[in-house]
Amino acid sequence: LADTIRMVDAYCDCIVLRHPYEGAARLAADVSDKPVINAGDGAGSHPTQMLLDLFTMKQAKGTLDGLNVALVGDLKYGRTVHTLAQALTMFGVKLTLVAPESLQMPEDIVDNLKAKGCIPKKTSILEDAIPEADILYVTRIQRERFPDPSEYQKVAGTYRIDNAILREAKDDLSVMHPLPRVNEIATEVDNTPHAKYFQQAFNGVPVRMAILCAMMGGEM
Repeated sequence: LADTIRMVDAYCDCIVLRHPYEGAARLAADVSDKPVINAGDGAGSHPTQMLLDLFTMKQAKGTLDGLNVALVGDLKYGRTVHTLAQALTMFGVKLTLVAPESLQMPEDIVDNLKAKGCIPKKTSILEDAIPEADILYVTRIQRERFPDPSEYQKVAGTYRIDNAILREAKDDLSVMHPLPRVNEIATEVDNTPHAKYFQQAFNGVPVRMAILCAMMGGEM
């Protein structure tokens, strides 16, 4: 990877890197003279997704302060929720982690949340989190992250958001998802006021334009 980055560095003004291994973006930044943007490194982190997620939440709710946010699905391997959870500690949110025990948030991240004053609630029962949530952030359970396919089969399809379960939600609940989805959000939700995931995806364009502009010294 280091040699590749050195070669690419000679041809560009900025490197945007998505890589299957955690820490790849850090390595690239260490050997590149050009700005490196982490576009996702394995199951580690996804900073640009986090920024557009925060933008979408602010757009939907008017504020990030004090929101009740439930993160649902694969919290062990889901890089988007690793980054988002830590960013949300800056806004005094109430955080609920909804996942099977085998896919709960890694303990090192939970310890980091606690050190920043956020004591998350853990549960494996989706219905426990729905009534109080302002934001329901759903992630897919990713087959490619499991070294043992049989372990994936045990948890595949654990959670599904549909109109029936949303009857218990606040009227202004926002449902988000980094996409692509598999079957964790029923298509019937798409036409409800709760659905914010397509707007979320759209917001990726201006947010990432702003990141590129900032990295390359432009004016926003």
